[in-house]
Amino acid sequence: MINLVYYQQSDNQNTKKENRISTNKNDNNLEIIDINENNHRKIIIKALNDIVIHQAEIGLDIKFSDKSKFFLNGYQSWTDTKESYLYETEKLAKRASRYFKKSKENETFGKTGDLLNNRFAFDRYGDVLLYDYDKNKLHGYDVFYIKGENEFFSFNYNFRNAYLIYEVLRKEKILKLISDCRKQLIKKGEEYVLFDYAYFNDYKMGLDKLYEFFPLKDKMKIFGYTSWYNYYQNINEDIILRDLDSLDNRFNLFQIDDGYETYVGDWLDIDKNKFPNGFDNIINKIHDKGYKAGIWLAPFVAEEKSKLFNEHKELFKKDKWGNFIKCGGNWSGFYALDIDNPKAMEYIKKCLEYYLNLGFDFFKLDFLYAISLPRYYDKTKAYATDKAYKFIRDILNDKLILGCGAIPSTSALYFDYLRVGPDVSLIFDDVWFMKYAHRERISTKITIQNTIYRSIFARHLFYNDPDVFLLRKDNIKLNDKQKEALLIINALFGNVLMTSDNIANYDIDTNKLLDKAFKLFNDAKDIKYERENDFIHIEYKIDEKIEKFIYDTKKGEIIYGR
Repeated sequence: MINLVYYQQSDNQNTKKENRISTNKNDNNLEIIDINENNHRKIIIKALNDIVIHQAEIGLDIKFSDKSKFFLNGYQSWTDTKESYLYETEKLAKRASRYFKKSKENETFGKTGDLLNNRFAFDRYGDVLLYDYDKNKLHGYDVFYIKGENEFFSFNYNFRNAYLIYEVLRKEKILKLISDCRKQLIKKGEEYVLFDYAYFNDYKMGLDKLYEFFPLKDKMKIFGYTSWYNYYQNINEDIILRDLDSLDNRFNLFQIDDGYETYVGDWLDIDKNKFPNGFDNIINKIHDKGYKAGIWLAPFVAEEKSKLFNEHKELFKKDKWGNFIKCGGNWSGFYALDIDNPKAMEYIKKCLEYYLNLGFDFFKLDFLYAISLPRYYDKTKAYATDKAYKFIRDILNDKLILGCGAIPSTSALYFDYLRVGPDVSLIFDDVWFMKYAHRERISTKITIQNTIYRSIFARHLFYNDPDVFLLRKDNIKLNDKQKEALLIINALFGNVLMTSDNIANYDIDTNKLLDKAFKLFNDAKDIKYERENDFIHIEYKIDEKIEKFIYDTKKGEIIYGR
């Protein structure tokens, strides 16, 4: 049964009529074509008049129990992702319905009645304004499975048209599929794919089909350095060259992160106080050591203090009330460029080409969710995201791209690497009040969790970037066992292993631990995991031996020999 809400719009009037149907039959405005065979279902709408889709969902007859585990893939790179039990709730459910309902109903990005949110725009990082949170619901995007007495595996073929939301109703034990196609205009005579998904009652069969759709990729695994998680924006030429000099021949990437530009968005203005000689000498020294040279940019946004935002506001996306689309509270607050504006796209192209021509080989592109945040009133978020990511790939051609803060399914088409969790924190689970902020918050606890559960994507959708390991003893509050767990799990489950430490300061024991991780990163095979409440049992093969340990998700520590 298809539950569909759409609007029929008059060609000559600014009026619209809401239509609700719960049927598989046609009505006067559309035809429904439902093809369901060989574990593949496709539902197509053919419009008989101009219509705009508002909501589309179907229910599946899937059985599960209180002991079932549900893989809930988060909205974007940083969103918490794990196997959940039915008794668990989504952190923001109550808060979202209380504070963000007004913004959702009005489709605006204005005030919500929450003082913290008004200041820091916590509701912009994830899908709070895009999905109806409720404490009775669990939900995930585009890839979904159930483990337990009755297995189920499903994934979305249709992610270029519309993201697919898998919604679990906890009390009713019902699974719904929601096509994220709100605002999609279908003109008279046109066809639109509403749903297109695979489904299997066997986990392995479903995973094999996913891997058939996304064949194994052949990219370089990265063992690299990034400047962010030690100095943050406080970098300069001396720091960069000093840390570059400390690296050995195991490394193959040196990446300069945020802090080199005057303001986010003013990418052509390298801070001359920090980098008086520009980047030419640094890039040459990186290449002389045999490394790829990497650079960080956030191409689709600019902060409020930037010259770009203050002098060229016409390049930025507005909602229908004329408000700029604020995307978060980082820096001085930041806003989305308008991908429908050719001049905005020309500026983005100019900036990327500037760093391309300098000789950078690797581009870490961040805050990419921002391009999916505005409403494009005749197209879906999936369409806008696909257009933007393809634009990036066309410019950078065969250079290596790491997507960050990005939509995973679209990233699989255009990026070589994807961050699969939020930023690592210098304490295990960030400061206490940030736990109530948003699902994309900085957290070592959550990023380790994401690294494990999103490992099913690794080397097929993209090479997984689990973010950095940190073994230094200064400027960090992770304990030694937490640092070990972060390193070992990143090495086992990731395809990118990076740090922000000056490794010249490592002592003998720290170097031995790093050597162990480096061997795991290169040689470990047949890696398996199984959640049991707050513990994850992990098994792998190395040197023809089976090794096992348990990861304690509450403490962030590895338990050996149990």
